[in-house]
Amino acid sequence: MTDYSYPCLPRHLLLLKILAAAAALTNSFSAEAADASAWDGDARSAVRLIAGSPITAAKARTLRAGIAVKLAAGWKTYWRYPGDSGIPPRFNFSRSENIQTVDVLWPAPHRFSDPGGQSIGYKDGIIFPLHIIPREPAKPVRLRLELEYAVCEKLCVPAVAKVELALDAGASSHDGELARSEAQVPKPTRIGDSGELAVKAVQRQASQGKSRIVIDVAVPSSEPIDVFAEGPTPDWALPLPEPVPGSPPGIKRFAFNLEGAPPGATVKGQAFKLTVVGGTGAIEASTHLD
Repeated sequence: MTDYSYPCLPRHLLLLKILAAAAALTNSFSAEAADASAWDGDARSAVRLIAGSPITAAKARTLRAGIAVKLAAGWKTYWRYPGDSGIPPRFNFSRSENIQTVDVLWPAPHRFSDPGGQSIGYKDGIIFPLHIIPREPAKPVRLRLELEYAVCEKLCVPAVAKVELALDAGASSHDGELARSEAQVPKPTRIGDSGELAVKAVQRQASQGKSRIVIDVAVPSSEPIDVFAEGPTPDWALPLPEPVPGSPPGIKRFAFNLEGAPPGATVKGQAFKLTVVGGTGAIEASTHLD
């Protein structure tokens, strides 16, 4: 902690020291405010915006930012598809200034098991990276977010955070943590791609009168993985894929029954997204079912 006490000095020198200390303190607050908003939350969770150094694109300047969510010990929050229970976060940027698009990136999640079933999300906090394209790149950008989300320990509690941050083209002290979160975002791949971690095949099979989806993932034998499946729209509630014993060498097989479609929905031709999370990385791939 900085000591702002002073020995006995002539009044004019003491005043100069006090003014210098106040200026230093103000500058430190301004530096913090330049690349991070204040936290909005309580003892269970809190949210703030952080800025990152921009990406220079050929046609438009892309700004980087992140939504930082801190969680108390034992609490969790949810992924875009929460699984058997939970509420996915909802991001509202409509009150922002000079923003054309905001792309929310999702770091790889984890599976949780509790009395309510299996859910998908994050613990110990998370940063959702943002890529932002201004409407007019030469003008100031102010990002305003209203985030509706839920945090759970033994019970789930809804939460709302309202935060805002001015973004510019300057360097940021949060580049490191933002880059680490960006590195955790699953890399897009295609079914059948090569690589140490790859979705090799997806099959639809009949099992006991039900349609069953079987997923073969190439993975190093010692690496634990998990697989998540999402329907074509958020109102699909697919079961979480489960490991299948007796997989071929070099393959880990997962499967789930094709259940949870909204009323009246057809399966044929629909796009499903698979996310594979390993110990050293994560991938995602889309597939269409026949």
